[in-house]
Amino acid sequence: MPANLPPQYFEKEKELKTAKTAGEKITIMEELLSLIPKHKGTEKLQALYKTKISKLRSQSQKKAALSRHGPTFHVDKAGAGQVILTGLPNSGKSSLIKALTNANPDIGDYPFTTHAPSPAMMMFENIQIQLIDTPPITPEYFEPWHAELIKSADAVLLLMDLGSQDPVTDLNEITEKLKEKNIELVPEDQDISPEKQFFLKRTLVIANKTDLPGSEVSLSVLRSTIDPVYNLITISALEETELKELKKRIFAILKVVRVYSKMPGKKVEKRDPYVFRVGDTLMDMAKTVHKDFSQKLKFARIWGQGKYQGQKVNQEYVLQDEDIIELHI
Repeated sequence: MPANLPPQYFEKEKELKTAKTAGEKITIMEELLSLIPKHKGTEKLQALYKTKISKLRSQSQKKAALSRHGPTFHVDKAGAGQVILTGLPNSGKSSLIKALTNANPDIGDYPFTTHAPSPAMMMFENIQIQLIDTPPITPEYFEPWHAELIKSADAVLLLMDLGSQDPVTDLNEITEKLKEKNIELVPEDQDISPEKQFFLKRTLVIANKTDLPGSEVSLSVLRSTIDPVYNLITISALEETELKELKKRIFAILKVVRVYSKMPGKKVEKRDPYVFRVGDTLMDMAKTVHKDFSQKLKFARIWGQGKYQGQKVNQEYVLQDEDIIELHI
């Protein structure tokens, strides 16, 4: 079967031949993958690029680990999801990390206090979510590893400084710099196809420093640009205001659900739920709990909001947040 590759593919392929760094090659290959039509005739070509990208990432991580200069761009995912914080210098990323987690990052009233990616865990009810503090993005400073870190994350928190004289220009500087690396920020409720997940990033735009005098003016200007598409969040990381609502929005943007497994005749424990993607089914849960359930599952009983308590469901049942499920074989 012919591949039927579009003209844009061949133009982008020329760039690959002149790319020098691993980060540049990975970025171009990811874009080539997005341009390849998805059908049987291109399966080998898709597999080839995915293998090359995987090898380049692995090699880059090993070099970064051995190098004494500069941080690695890779952070292993942990918890229910990985969310990366980004913004201009002094936007308050480290202060927000401190307010949301038990971490104690360096915080200063000067640019580039953060030099390397710094992960921390945020508790949300009964699960943990990984937040990653990163160096600021500026027109002059945006390392390739930084772009790779954003691409691999599940979502982005974009912090805007309400102490700025021109927040709209600040926003444009960040988005333009990201676009140079083929990263586009999109609203939290936008659907993203698997082949676009490295390029489109669900984003919460956060207006920080509502405690500053005159912040209302910057906030009004920013709202006129952002809302209603991004449903701007306003906080003060310093005074720790509106953080409860922010945590809810961070959980929601991950598009995950918490599910509890219940033994017949036993009470349910809600301290350590299973975490699944929105759209996952009962069979996905069965495979995770134990291979016997995936092979021998007959039915399940379910308890949850808006449901008949203890009702039977089949293998195609789509999991909902805070379902209690009793598997039967």
